[in-house]
Amino acid sequence: MAWGCALCLALAGGALLALLVQLLRWLRADGDLTLLWAERWGKKPEHELRGKVVWVTGASSGIGEELAYQLAKLGALLAISARREDELQRVKKKCLQISSLTENDILVLRLDLTDRSSHEAATNSVLKHFGKIDILVNNGGRSQRSLFVDTNLDVYNAIIELNYLGTISLTKYVLNHMVQRKKGKIVTVSSVMGIMGAPLATGYCASKHALQGFFNSLRTELTDYPEISIIQICPGPVQSQIIQNVFTENLAKSIENSGDQSHKMPTDRCARLTLVSVANDVKEAWISDHPYLAVCYLWQYAPTWAWWLMNRMGKRRIQNFKSGIDADASYSRKKK
Repeated sequence: MAWGCALCLALAGGALLALLVQLLRWLRADGDLTLLWAERWGKKPEHELRGKVVWVTGASSGIGEELAYQLAKLGALLAISARREDELQRVKKKCLQISSLTENDILVLRLDLTDRSSHEAATNSVLKHFGKIDILVNNGGRSQRSLFVDTNLDVYNAIIELNYLGTISLTKYVLNHMVQRKKGKIVTVSSVMGIMGAPLATGYCASKHALQGFFNSLRTELTDYPEISIIQICPGPVQSQIIQNVFTENLAKSIENSGDQSHKMPTDRCARLTLVSVANDVKEAWISDHPYLAVCYLWQYAPTWAWWLMNRMGKRRIQNFKSGIDADASYSRKKK
């Protein structure tokens, strides 16, 4: 009897210790625990992505640009797309400088996601150059900084055309190729805004929620193709040019002051965790510092608390924006 009680106490103590360890990991985390487990114990991008043909949209700046650099260092063959061909050439030049890739290993392909009539030809161009597409990274898109009451409806139309319809249009043509090969990876850079809601980004949140719903549903249609992976990446605030290019209350207006971005997650860290997700087929990865990571967990498991918290965080977010500083500046746990 005493032995049984001792065993129960030992098991309870072990469970409590494991819970405390997980809590400490979570408090220091910059990604969800499944992703961080994969980073430490899972497959390495260096082994899984070398020699793969990877098509990255939105590759002229921000996360897409950094993904191109890291993929080049890993030895992946690259197709890089965006609207600005001169910037793509700059990215290609740096990729060649920092890697062992040759000129023919990187295809620069100008692409406008809103011109859906061009997507089939663009896909065929990549296939003609490389013979296959192993991974499509849907990274192209724009964010938003404006209140709904001030924003013209044509802004919402433009956001959906670019972030949602442009993404699923390109996916359709690439997926046809992957279905024929019976393997491939469709990686979509969504956002924590696809998990939660936040002020100043109603249209952006709507487009990312649409992507989440679409790809979660698409995954269920591909059960006969177990080697085709649907992977959704949900970053929080990241140091990139996304703020300079946001939609505002009308299509002709750009943001006047993007504010200091140094408190956000470094772009190279976000890109690395994205590649870890790709290498390990993580279906949905949350990549963010706290408090946004914590809010993702609340939104998933305790939405009533999440609404209460976001209502309070949202007021500060709007105040920051109106004061000309970055909307998320007040929430960073990092020292500026």
